Amino acid sequence: MMNCPLCGNSAHTRSSFQVSSTTKERYNQCQNINCSHTFITHETFVRSIACPKEAHAVQPHPTRSGQVAMSL
Repeated sequence: MMNCPLCGNSAHTRSSFQVSSTTKERYNQCQNINCSHTFITHETFVRSIACPKEAHAVQPHPTRSGQVAMSL
């Protein structure tokens, strides 16, 4: 969520597209009906806080009934 730069109320993303592997362009609209400002923002990856050493696929957890989802 982003705040409207004009009135400060919350604005919701109406659509978006991937500009690059690390940047997304978002089209936002203010939720204040008296403002309804439509504007564009960029969401960009800056840095990692922690990276996994290795990523391995894991089995899903069983449901409360004890059944495990089947893989197709």
